[in-house]
Parts: sequence; C-alpha cells; structure tokens
Amino acid sequence: MNDLFLIAVVKSVADEQGFFAVDSYSDFIERFFDLEYVYAEFFGNVKRFDVEDCVVEDDRVLLKLKGFDTAEDAALFIGKSLYVDEENKVELDDFTFFIHDLIGSKVYRAGLFVGVIEDVWVLKSNDVYVIKDSDGKEILLPALKGYIKKFDAVNKRLDLTDDSDLLYDNED
Repeated sequence: MNDLFLIAVVKSVADEQGFFAVDSYSDFIERFFDLEYVYAEFFGNVKRFDVEDCVVEDDRVLLKLKGFDTAEDAALFIGKSLYVDEENKVELDDFTFFIHDLIGSKVYRAGLFVGVIEDVWVLKSNDVYVIKDSDGKEILLPALKGYIKKFDAVNKRLDLTDDSDLLYDNED
C-alpha cells in the first residue's frame, strides 16, 4: 500500500448498472476520466480493478468497474478506498504539493527548525499548514508561494523564506 496513492472513497451505489459514487480526494476531477484501473483492498489483499466508465453527474464522480454490472456488485465497494499507482498519479505544477507528501515534513526557516507539518487545511482562499513545534505548540502557516523557498518530498523537508509570517510570531 505504500506505493499507492489514495484518490477516492466509494460512497454509495449510483444506479442499477453498477456505477458507484465516490468522494474524491483529488483536486483534479478530470483525472478520473483517464483512469484505466484502480486498486482496492479486500480481506487484506490489494486487488486491481479495470475501470469501464466514468461520468460526472450533479457534481458527483460516478465510476463503473469492468465485470461489476449490477447495483449489488457495486455495493461490494461501499466504504472502500480507491488508489492509483505511481504511474497514474497526477503530475503537479511547481509549488503545488500532495498533502500526503507534506504531512510529516520538517519545516525550516532561516535554517532553523520550526516544527513538523501535522495537517493541511484545504480552504477556499488557500491551504493552511498546521505545524507542531518542539514544545507542542500549533503554528498555522498560509500555504502561499511567497512563503515557500523549497520543498523536498523525498526527504520530507519544507524550507520557508526568511520573512515568512508564522501565526505565533507576534504572540508572547
């Protein structure tokens, strides 16, 4: 499972033909139209399933897997997480990062350790990184391009610009 990337969780059966609705964990809805296959775990084993069709209906992503042609077949997937492999993950633009890469990353500003990213809040205006410092205090950092000098997903390190504003900077 470490080589797979979560893209959705199956929410409900969508129709009698075997389509099911998913809650997308991707910012890129169009990615679902290009999927040839997904992975899901059943009884402790990760299985590959071929995607037959994808439609968006009323802002919901509906998927149909090959060989699952009834509502009863689709119901087997309710609550299951759907994953893609490295080959099928979305390529990101510069200064755009996957949340799973950010979580657990060490944050530095002016070469000094600030803390570790514990969470990412996805908000309408911009994301916010929730950082825990070594004293257990929570620091909120707007995920703005002007605050980020460099991010290394492999080494899980985020370097901030020297003048980036941290929420607790002005507090006692």
